[in-house]
Amino acid sequence: MVNNTKKLLGRPKRNRKVEFDHRINFYKPQGVPLKNLEIIELSFEELEALRLKNVEKKSQDECANIMKTSQSTFQRILSEAYRKISKGLIEGKAIKISVD
Repeated sequence: MVNNTKKLLGRPKRNRKVEFDHRINFYKPQGVPLKNLEIIELSFEELEALRLKNVEKKSQDECANIMKTSQSTFQRILSEAYRKISKGLIEGKAIKISVD
């Protein structure tokens, strides 16, 4: 008998520093009930990356330092956030802010 289960390798996910309290949980297209929409989950760390880079207008190095991560990891977090938001807006999906 062959065991087809795979163990995921790599480092465990680290908690990133998030400096604000975001109380809105969902964004969705107007006039469409939430129950009829596919939901895309955006993590707090992705939201924080967007806030630091686009609202606070910090450099990528500054953002990475604030979030206590490497610049390359910050870029991956930011790119994934852009992808999710773009997909939600273009395809008319709901965006849920999740706690992870």
